[in-house]
Amino acid sequence: MKTPLFSEPFFVGCNYWASHAGTNMWHIWDEEVVAADFARIAAQGLTVLRVFPLWPDFQPIKTLYGGGGQPREIRMGEEPLPDTEAGRAGVDETMLERFLRLCDLAEAAGLRLIVGLLTGWMSGRLYVPPALEGKNVLCDPEALVWELKYVRLLVSRLKDHPAVAAWDLGNECNCMGKIERPEEAELWTAVISDAIRVADPEGTSSGQRPIVSGMHGLNPGGFWRPDAHGASVDILTTHPYPAFTPYCDTDPLGGYKSSQHAVAESVWYRGLGKRPCFAEEVGTLGPMLCDEQTAADYIHTVLYQLWSHDCRGLLWWCAAEQSHLTHAPYDWDAVERELGLFRLDGSPKPVAQTLAAFSRNVWRIGALPPRITDAVCVTTAGYDAWGAAFGAFLLARQAGLDIEYADGAKPLPDAPAYILPSLAGGSAMTRHAWYELFDRVSAGATLFMTLDTALLSPFTEICGVRVHTRSRTDGAISISVPDLRERLNITAPFRLTLETTSAKVLASEGANPVMTENTYGKGRVVLLTVPVERYAAMTPNVLETTAVSKLYRLAELRSPARAAQSSDPLITVTEHIQDENTRILTFVNPTAASRKTTVKLAGFWRFGELLGEQRTETASDAVPRAVAEGFTLTLAPDRAAVVTIRR
Repeated sequence: MKTPLFSEPFFVGCNYWASHAGTNMWHIWDEEVVAADFARIAAQGLTVLRVFPLWPDFQPIKTLYGGGGQPREIRMGEEPLPDTEAGRAGVDETMLERFLRLCDLAEAAGLRLIVGLLTGWMSGRLYVPPALEGKNVLCDPEALVWELKYVRLLVSRLKDHPAVAAWDLGNECNCMGKIERPEEAELWTAVISDAIRVADPEGTSSGQRPIVSGMHGLNPGGFWRPDAHGASVDILTTHPYPAFTPYCDTDPLGGYKSSQHAVAESVWYRGLGKRPCFAEEVGTLGPMLCDEQTAADYIHTVLYQLWSHDCRGLLWWCAAEQSHLTHAPYDWDAVERELGLFRLDGSPKPVAQTLAAFSRNVWRIGALPPRITDAVCVTTAGYDAWGAAFGAFLLARQAGLDIEYADGAKPLPDAPAYILPSLAGGSAMTRHAWYELFDRVSAGATLFMTLDTALLSPFTEICGVRVHTRSRTDGAISISVPDLRERLNITAPFRLTLETTSAKVLASEGANPVMTENTYGKGRVVLLTVPVERYAAMTPNVLETTAVSKLYRLAELRSPARAAQSSDPLITVTEHIQDENTRILTFVNPTAASRKTTVKLAGFWRFGELLGEQRTETASDAVPRAVAEGFTLTLAPDRAAVVTIRR
């Protein structure tokens, strides 16, 4: 039995449509083309494909009507449904045979498959069986009945094929219809997931063929929510395209912010949904957003960020160029035509070579042990949960911190520190959750909270400051920070005029405290009265041009368990405990300039060795050089290094 896909150190692959036909591949079937595509993909060291049985091709049912336009019978074409297992499910046996042949070809090429079962949405076009056209396939009872039949039949027929590694609900199924309540999304997800488990009880329960979400755009304040979704599936997914995600295209691809998008969103989903998460679709959407080399450099940093945060895998969108295809959706949308790892002549683009080199390197190193996390960032009720969560991730990393996420509406995990970012409104947390958090602080935890439009109760006895006045601002709040020559100008909706009762002032606007620290029981409460996370997320280039992350450093959330500290805030670092005498550090330079950092080591820790093949994948002087109490490391633009330290 093969190792389950999501137990591997990190898998790298791509989404697949045949190079000659795109979404028309099933009725313009060409086995030789598919075999050649698979050989080309495998030659680049990719091991996983996400594949799509297009729903109306595999379940080509249509409704025949009688007098008065009343529906009379469901058929396939003009023929009654065959009295067979597949026929009763409305599934075309010829298409099943073609898919099984695709599985055979994948197995022969050493490729494993994530099967997107209900592929009814693809690249901006809705694909549903003719009998279900015009129906809301997420809610309509007739549509759901046929979806259940279809899913059970496909899973039962495919489950024994060794190439099948996971079941995907389908491609971005939340785009297949409109819903009006989150319960409708939760019900649809549960119904389809349960149908898969009924058809493949052994594979799903053993983890050999887990159920993968296939969704994009989950949000705790929306209809498709990470917690409800995670209750039904085994693995969550992100489709982190910067151009389609708020705040992620404010900086150029290949910059600090864009390199953190995929990992921040994946870690966020994982924390809220309490399931592993991976980047199921990643791409740069073609040459209008960046050139080929920039795309390769960008994905290099994304890969190392995901791997170092245990985000399991990455699949590029997609394998083949589609600019030669004339049918919709390629006829409709320019953004769907030049996305491939391979050009029309079959030659690999630089991004394909980057994926291959990374895959080789990671397999040499193996899975990373757990990384040290310094704080839990709590998502609360408000109007911009993603902006607050993304900004917190960016600032924390620049401050040398690593965070996980939790839902403020659920019981909180134990942690040495909690971050409440850009709190908004009067209902950010319930009274019950608020006091639960205070109990944790009183027992010794640190609470760092930043304010957007929040109205909090209680406040003074917790924060050690009293609000004298509150008024809307007409622009930035100018903050004086110790050890910084320039002031930090941060946009905030309100200005709070504070007077301290027991708190210590850490930063101020003139004589007015803006950032304070108060002792509460055995713990600390650090207050910042500006929404620094949303400011960091929204403002172009701010992370590479200002010292705004200094505010996160002032909060002093760094875990005492850490042994290494980097001097350069633009080189991201993770620290992983292998055993009591060995740790692994990852360094990524997600900027367009070569950067040098001095790494200070605590206690008796010393540099060990450089892992993998970083000498060829990073700058020629990337080899660490010993200095007093640590080492220096120079990284070329968009490059990474992995080192050990030993005690």
